[in-house]
Amino acid sequence: MLKYVIFANYYIYCTMTTLSVNINKFATLRNARGGNLPDVLKAALDCEKFGAQGITVHPRPDERHIRYQDARDIKPIIATEFNIEGNPIDSFIKLVLEVKPAQVTLVPDAADAITSNAGWDTITHKEYLKGIVKIFKDAGIRVSIFIDPVEEMIRNAVDTGCDRVELYTEAYAANYHKDREAAIAPYVKAAKVAMECGLGLNAGHDLNLDNLKYFKENIPGLLEVSIGHALICDALYLGLENTIKAYREQLL
Repeated sequence: MLKYVIFANYYIYCTMTTLSVNINKFATLRNARGGNLPDVLKAALDCEKFGAQGITVHPRPDERHIRYQDARDIKPIIATEFNIEGNPIDSFIKLVLEVKPAQVTLVPDAADAITSNAGWDTITHKEYLKGIVKIFKDAGIRVSIFIDPVEEMIRNAVDTGCDRVELYTEAYAANYHKDREAAIAPYVKAAKVAMECGLGLNAGHDLNLDNLKYFKENIPGLLEVSIGHALICDALYLGLENTIKAYREQLL
């Protein structure tokens, strides 16, 4: 159910923020030993059973964690939204068009990057992104662009034709315990700009049980958070079911 509130002289809608669990870490553990433990497909189903409202994977070209075949196998067995994120190289584009997830998140990470570490420069790469976005939207796939909380980058993202932007939240997480008000300020501004531009808003990277609730409470129009590493780390101590419930509670 939607409700409207006033924010910075704009009427905005507040809606439930969904939790999409990134299951890459299950695949990392599986691949470290060989075999099929843990079973990535079972992990996806269990995350759903325990309350995840979406499943995210980030397959990389070297398949060091999630494999392309994992993405193919996950899509038909889950009931929630499937989000595939990654750098739109040719093999990634072919995979996404084959699998047809609900959402694709475009991330400009290098092939050897340990993790995503920057958002798109939507000014420099605008024409390139326009072409990629069109390919996916023509296939009926919602497109989100991974982006830093910079006004110019968000405004130029509109011209690519994307549906949403995902705010890269590493800077917020890194500075949360030093000065959370200062840490979140650029994200609040970015959220307002995204709404002005008619873009849906996602967020992800280093969000955790310490900083998620404050982020949710202060970012208007937040539709989805994608969380993997921190959630799985917590699950080692709390158990997967308890952890997913705890993260869901932060988003209420």
